[in-house]
Amino acid sequence: MKKSLTQLFLVISLCFLLCFSISCQNQEAMAELEAMKAQVEVEEQNKALVNRMYEAFSTGDFEAYKEMVAPEYVWYFPSRSTKPVSREETIEFVKMLRNAFPDIAYSIEELIAVEDRVISRFIVRGTHEGEYQGIPATGNKIEVSGIVMTRIENGKIVEDKEELDALGLMM
Repeated sequence: MKKSLTQLFLVISLCFLLCFSISCQNQEAMAELEAMKAQVEVEEQNKALVNRMYEAFSTGDFEAYKEMVAPEYVWYFPSRSTKPVSREETIEFVKMLRNAFPDIAYSIEELIAVEDRVISRFIVRGTHEGEYQGIPATGNKIEVSGIVMTRIENGKIVEDKEELDALGLMM
């Protein structure tokens, strides 16, 4: 009887350890899953922020742009530039673009978010109806592609690094 009681105790102990072990693994897996879900949610919010930024450029809504972009924002254009452009200088540049190409519109072709960065591939289209960098209006339609890597901190855009087909634009 003592032997069967010991065996029963051993079986119950092993079952308890097995259940405890599975439970711990489930909790770790659930915690990892929750962390992944939270990261995906942040990445989706970051993509939406970048999308709204392009909409602000397309519509000329610079107040909305200022709400999305941190005051210390810098834009490297081209990305290897050693002299970044400030938020205010960026606004002035986009105003100049909108004067030269009043119907300017950005079309986002791809958005890829990873952690605090969003990579966007876009096409900008418009009609050259005003002076652009000393070139008088031609009436020509433009279609130029580019890629921007955007860094986001605390829900604000803090940095852009851009490559644009400038040769294609000038042609």
